[in-house]
Amino acid sequence: MKNIDKNVVMLGWVSFFTDMASAMINPILPIFVVVVLHEGMDKLGLIVAIATFVSYALRLVSGYVSDRYGIVKPLVVGGYALSAVSKPLIGATHGYKSIALLKAFERVGKGLRSAPKDLMISSYSKANASGKTFGFHKTMDIAGELSGTLILFSLLWYFGQSETVMRTIFYATLIPGLIGLVLVAFFVRDIPRSESFSTQAFTLTQKDRKTIGSLLFYFLFLLFAFSDAFFTMQAKEIGIATTVIPLLFVVSTATQTLTSYTFGVFIDKTGAKRVLAFAYTCGVVAQGLLYFQDPVFTWVAYAFLGLFTVASLNANRAFISQQADNRGSVYGVFYAGVALFGAAGAYLSGLIWEHFSMQAALLFSLTGTSLLALIFIGSRYGRS
Repeated sequence: MKNIDKNVVMLGWVSFFTDMASAMINPILPIFVVVVLHEGMDKLGLIVAIATFVSYALRLVSGYVSDRYGIVKPLVVGGYALSAVSKPLIGATHGYKSIALLKAFERVGKGLRSAPKDLMISSYSKANASGKTFGFHKTMDIAGELSGTLILFSLLWYFGQSETVMRTIFYATLIPGLIGLVLVAFFVRDIPRSESFSTQAFTLTQKDRKTIGSLLFYFLFLLFAFSDAFFTMQAKEIGIATTVIPLLFVVSTATQTLTSYTFGVFIDKTGAKRVLAFAYTCGVVAQGLLYFQDPVFTWVAYAFLGLFTVASLNANRAFISQQADNRGSVYGVFYAGVALFGAAGAYLSGLIWEHFSMQAALLFSLTGTSLLALIFIGSRYGRS
């Protein structure tokens, strides 16, 4: 890790504090919506869907702008600013519509910054080390999540889980959010304009189109996979206390923190697709363990969720860095696909859960992810 560029290191700290803020609210937001505000699971699914979907166009636009005009750092800074401001305002909400709106603004911020940020990381990567570089950055990212989750657990354990405590925690996310914003604004150098292909007219090359085609399988998998919010509500449904639920996220984030850089090394040595095959297997195991509806299996499911998340994201981000010509634009397409299919999946799962049962939603998820994983692993695409 000593060869990681200092700008990537600083971007890692930016992500650390930003994801600390996110992790302080993500484990309790579904409970706040369903239990405190008395909204249904379909409303929670709608919030997740809107929040996931709303930024997809911006991810495409920000990737294109980065490639075509060389505007990179301003988009990253603007994205982090929106996220820092929108999270604390959730503490003042009293209905699912206002939460959906604020989560949409937060996702707009992520949409603005995601593709340009990955372009910066890719540009600062050493030769033949994109897997390690993205693995390092993801390690910092998830270490922030781990820290935020531990802070949340400590606050709930000491102060209780009342509505007032939850709202105060939402307000408190302003502090790490502003720290991350200051770091990216003043301590991260923009990439040279020549590296952002600013003189090119926008067109996806054959390599770009082939790279995007390879990402479609991941998008389909996300259509069926449970999001974090649904993992949270499953834990709540089977009797795990609200105060303890942040520790489930600790299991997931600690697993990701410990394995992220190692996955990066494997990606550089063996190829992204073999790591993806492992990721899909872990995703299926995570969904399957939830189906047992036993607290012990749920704890283990969070560990496999962490393995799926970190392995799949590192593999896809490194794959784009290695294969695409217009990397900013392809990163934009990648995040757009994640948003679009993730939103559709969350909405479907919410509807099935609300109008049928939790078991039906779990069966939908497990069946879809299992079939896709078998197809991927059994095909030349999975073995190549």
